[in-house]
Amino acid sequence: MNQHVKNVTSETSDLSRRSFLVGTAATGLVLGYAGVPGIGEALAAAPANFEPSVWYAISPDGLVTVTCGKADMGQHIASTMAQIVCEELGAKWSDMRVNLASNDPKFNDPVLGAQITGGSWSTMMNFDAMSRAGAAGRMALTEGAAASMGVPASELVVRDSMISHPKSKKQMSFADIVKSGKATKAFTPDELKAIKLKTPDQYIMIGVSVPQLDIPSKTNGTAKYGIDVMIPGMAYGAVVTPPVRYGATVKSVDDSNAKKVPGFIKAVTLDDKTQTTTGWVVAVANTYANAKKAAAALKVSYDGGPNAKVSSESLYAEAKRLQGLDDSGQFFVKDGDPAAALGTAAKVLEAEYTTSINIHAPMEPMNATAEFKGDILHIYSGNQFATRSGAIAAGAAGIDPKFVVMHQMWLGGGFGRRLDADMMVPAVQAAKAVGKPVKVIYTRENDMTMDFSRPLTYQKVKAGVDGDGKLVALSHDVVSAWPTQRWGIPDFLTPSVDKKGPLDAFTVNGSDFFYTVPNHHVRAIKNEMAHNATPSGQLRSVAPGWTFWAVESMIDEIAAATGKDPAQYRISLLDGAGKNDGGAQRLRNTLLAAMGLAGYGTKELPKGEGMGVACVSSQERATASWTACVAHVAVAPSGEVTVKKLTVATDVGTQVHPDNIRAQVEGAALWGLSLALYEKATLKDGGIEQTNFDGYTPLRMSQVPEVAVAVIANGEKATGVGEPAVTVVAPAIGNAIFNASGARVRALPITAEAVKGAMKA
Repeated sequence: MNQHVKNVTSETSDLSRRSFLVGTAATGLVLGYAGVPGIGEALAAAPANFEPSVWYAISPDGLVTVTCGKADMGQHIASTMAQIVCEELGAKWSDMRVNLASNDPKFNDPVLGAQITGGSWSTMMNFDAMSRAGAAGRMALTEGAAASMGVPASELVVRDSMISHPKSKKQMSFADIVKSGKATKAFTPDELKAIKLKTPDQYIMIGVSVPQLDIPSKTNGTAKYGIDVMIPGMAYGAVVTPPVRYGATVKSVDDSNAKKVPGFIKAVTLDDKTQTTTGWVVAVANTYANAKKAAAALKVSYDGGPNAKVSSESLYAEAKRLQGLDDSGQFFVKDGDPAAALGTAAKVLEAEYTTSINIHAPMEPMNATAEFKGDILHIYSGNQFATRSGAIAAGAAGIDPKFVVMHQMWLGGGFGRRLDADMMVPAVQAAKAVGKPVKVIYTRENDMTMDFSRPLTYQKVKAGVDGDGKLVALSHDVVSAWPTQRWGIPDFLTPSVDKKGPLDAFTVNGSDFFYTVPNHHVRAIKNEMAHNATPSGQLRSVAPGWTFWAVESMIDEIAAATGKDPAQYRISLLDGAGKNDGGAQRLRNTLLAAMGLAGYGTKELPKGEGMGVACVSSQERATASWTACVAHVAVAPSGEVTVKKLTVATDVGTQVHPDNIRAQVEGAALWGLSLALYEKATLKDGGIEQTNFDGYTPLRMSQVPEVAVAVIANGEKATGVGEPAVTVVAPAIGNAIFNASGARVRALPITAEAVKGAMKA
């Protein structure tokens, strides 16, 4: 299923070639300025950019502008794409620039696919294509230089945006070649595939921590985020959301008090045919402050709908009920016969693992600006899934998606939240209702209570070992809402191995681990109640954030029950047999690296302290980044847990930007710590109870432990680093708590009360 998902949108607000209407060609651009004296002639006469690929252009002044087809939400993926192109192109880093792609159909690359940013796929899935694009440009420039110099192309050397001929001492800059018009070679897909790329030992740019290209504009304020968008004549919208997360309808709206607010324009009740939202009203006014005042003044009555009485407790109860049914769900893994093996096992272990609802809460709240220009709808927003978001905006407007122009902005955090496009619906319908551009900005309360959250999950695991303590069977049931099925895109679903129909693999990825277990079943069970009442999304790490919580906790429980060291027990299971060949060895190496860096097993720890290990193949088996963690914790008699140090080792194959990799791994590890110990949202009467950071409490600066990172770069295919470390931290902490106190915890987040209770037990 990974092949189906690959690339995103973007656009700047200046008059660059990327900023015009989708489909506009250079000739159309000149005609558009025909009424301005001299402009058309000047544009026609100016030297043209050289565009070896849709993904970058070289201007006559030698600047190389790389268009990034991925959402940049602080992970510097635009700079990473530029660095990959730069390596093969032979450009000077100071000549590189970045731009964000629009939803122009030309960016729906047949190789890179849909414009989506997630799954830690960006570098992994774009490295080869962007490398080939860079190499193609170098070859075309070289041929152009050879024609101009009158020398064989094979004798030319490309370095730092210069092409030189050592024998004759002749040289030309990229700018000279572009201005000459001699760089004209185009490459077919087959020719691109045939290009021989550099080997890792030949890299000059890859593996170097160059300055990130987006930092200057983000520090001087010129980088534009969705919340920064300003359009002449623009109005503002503030949303009024129902007390029920999903399924409510508006019965009536009394705007008599809102009409007393200066600048109030209209209250718009959403009629969202896409079913992204239900029961929303937008107060539109001349300023955002007035829009908020008007929204507060509206009196809206609701029908709470079918989910008005649903709670976290009822979701857990339903999950347990479904898991207890023999015919629930579909099989994701079905190897051997666990039931038979468990029946003859020397020892059987059984445990339940749960995770709570978790909220994204990026610092930049959800926002979108909508403007209709004739038949064309322009949407300005930062989003991670332009392909789907454009369709939702079109559905909200009641128009064909080809009439939607997406202007991609920089994202002030995403973490999977901006894979959804709910913020576009109120902006589009409000703009349509008032006949002018409208910018909608969520309050923090809107953002939290209407988040497409990480789903509440319930998992049941049974494991059996033989007389020697060898793991012979494991049965794993995963019950949750199915976030990806909600998108309604068949290509994102996976056929079940029992042929019962497609399942949402993004709820069970990680359960198909690289340990050798002869009898292994994984069942994916959809909790329809949770699916409807808490429409869930993808939160950084997705399924491995909960599946590895169960798997890596159970492996530790087995090791303890059989009297084996949990790290060495994992190593014995990572033997690379059968389908686990290759991957198991790489995972084993990361575990050994983390153990060595942390000093695991080499020192006596004080009473009440312990180290725990976990190792994962996140984000998905087919696109894994091999990652291991050793957590060092102290547990007080009260059950209070202090994480003293996290040691993370990750195998990234080829590292493009070492400093950025370390930053992402550190950030992911801290996110994993936050989910493990601090973050929890609860549902009551159909609504999320936590409305701001006083009730939903992520990790604070004072709670940040030491984080040590070991990066293994071995020249293999580049992997992703944004999410894997999220998934490994919680089980490592849980296992460390057991080693420190004897308390086995099985619910996230881990609370002092739970630890203390487990200590007594």
